[in-house]
Amino acid sequence: MMDQAALMQAMDVLCPMHLVLGPTGHVVHAGPTLQKLRPNSPMVGRRFLEIFDLRRPRAITSIDGLRATAGTKLHLQFRDAPKTEVKGLLVAGLKEGQSIVNLSFGISVVDAVSDYALNSSDFAATDLTIEMLYLVEAKSAAMEASRKLNLRLQGAMIAAEEQAFTDTLTGLKNRRAMDHVLARHMDWGTRFGLMQIDLDWFKAVNDTLGHAAGDHVLQTVARVMVEETRESDTVARVGGDEFVVILPHAKDGDAMEGIGRRIIQRLSQPIPFQGELCRISASIGSAIFDPESEQSVAEVMDDADVALYASKHGGRGQQTHYIPVLRQNAQNLVPPVGRDAASNA
Repeated sequence: MMDQAALMQAMDVLCPMHLVLGPTGHVVHAGPTLQKLRPNSPMVGRRFLEIFDLRRPRAITSIDGLRATAGTKLHLQFRDAPKTEVKGLLVAGLKEGQSIVNLSFGISVVDAVSDYALNSSDFAATDLTIEMLYLVEAKSAAMEASRKLNLRLQGAMIAAEEQAFTDTLTGLKNRRAMDHVLARHMDWGTRFGLMQIDLDWFKAVNDTLGHAAGDHVLQTVARVMVEETRESDTVARVGGDEFVVILPHAKDGDAMEGIGRRIIQRLSQPIPFQGELCRISASIGSAIFDPESEQSVAEVMDDADVALYASKHGGRGQQTHYIPVLRQNAQNLVPPVGRDAASNA
């Protein structure tokens, strides 16, 4: 028959988180893993209910009450920090009035392994805790890989959407983006300004200095327009040398006059390119969208186009704000000159 010492050795191997309690409820033996949780506080000799707070069943304050829970799942927590929660099961009626309480971490095992630096040798060989930890780690690794993949896919999607709304040469918004911004302003139902901008003499730059020079001019023009507009404004390239500026805070023509004047002044300066000077100017037509009027955005865009037409025929390098008489003047021009023809003349 196995003696007491041999029995305790076997218990340490099979149930390394057990406690043997004497008749008075004092710990007479502690399994190695359980004692490892409190390396500087030996459990032997201390009362079980001084070490643990019995959370369920409640209202138990004596060893007799504890023995009465035999066969019932216990929910306990260390009284000192770290206050790790454990599950337990008590077996009473052993030799000399002793009882055995076997403990486990339950679902908190992941935190316990980290908090106490536990490893496979701290658990019984038949305990599935280590396998469970491997599964948890594998799941965490898979979830992290999935998270990173989702972030990459999201980034790629954002980049693709950004590219779909961006003019690749200048970095400005394109026509698709302009339509999106206009629709958003329509939904807001507020007044905003529109500027149609055409470059004068741009065809001459392409014809005399080549398309590389033309691309350089367009990139310079884009930079100037961004610098001379506000962060809340939208600058879009909608054609070869055609641009649109949407100004949400411009409530009247005077508000756009200063911006247009600065753009015209800067674009009137020669643009150096490979030892040559590219000479252009800018013609601007502007109009205001008023949500209280019956005009559509397309009609206001056409008003700005008529004002641009007036700037072209007024000598180029100038800005015109739309007024109704401009449309009648444009219709009376003989012979009619198209906008593109005026731009390239």
